[in-house]
Amino acid sequence: MPTVAGFTTTPVKSMALSRPDHIELSESGCVGDRRFLCCRGDGQRLSGISKAALMPIRPVYDADAERLTLVFPDGAAVEDDATDVGQPVTVGLFDREIPARFLEGPFTDAVRAHAQDDTLSLARVVEPEYARGLHRASVISRASVADVGRHAGDERLDPRRFRMLIEIDGVEPYEEDTWEGRRVRFGEAVLRVGARMNRCVMTTLDPDTGAQNAPVLDALAEHRKVGSQILLGVYGDVDTPGTIAVGDDVTVLD
Repeated sequence: MPTVAGFTTTPVKSMALSRPDHIELSESGCVGDRRFLCCRGDGQRLSGISKAALMPIRPVYDADAERLTLVFPDGAAVEDDATDVGQPVTVGLFDREIPARFLEGPFTDAVRAHAQDDTLSLARVVEPEYARGLHRASVISRASVADVGRHAGDERLDPRRFRMLIEIDGVEPYEEDTWEGRRVRFGEAVLRVGARMNRCVMTTLDPDTGAQNAPVLDALAEHRKVGSQILLGVYGDVDTPGTIAVGDDVTVLD
């Protein structure tokens, strides 16, 4: 029986990932996930290697108290009100534009100093939008990650490189590809599984340091390239909201 093996979430897009033991999936996506993001002053999103400097920053978001904390690699931390927003900005993500508001307070100055980039600003996404993709969930099997690792020469390849919401065990490599168009239950929640996902340079970056240190795209291109796209993992749309926990059964419904 396939089971839920883990999750990756982060309150701030492109920053360090958390490994919660359960998530709450609403129609708008994973509650608390990617509520904030860094962008340029004109709303231009960060892409590719430009995100690397953000990956070692550990964000902690207390949604009840509306407090955001950023912990930097040297141990320094910045904490403030997560609702203290200012000017609106429209941020162009890879698949759509979303509304956001720049955060006031100390966050932007701290991020700029760490990244050595004075063009960055931290913004809060206006709900119900968030800073993941248009499809509200993503799924990958750890068997698929292990197979990519074998092609890349690293049989212990870290699945966090792919920054997928839901990771599963108990299936064959790439079995999740066969679920396209089908409803699949994960714990209490049901997803309508969508198309395979095109992968980018983020997969080559160490999830803890941001260093580019694995030939993941080259390995994928050997056997997962379709046209100009390099595909791994699948999208999902929320059919039935609910709680999903590590160890929950995964059941293909139709």
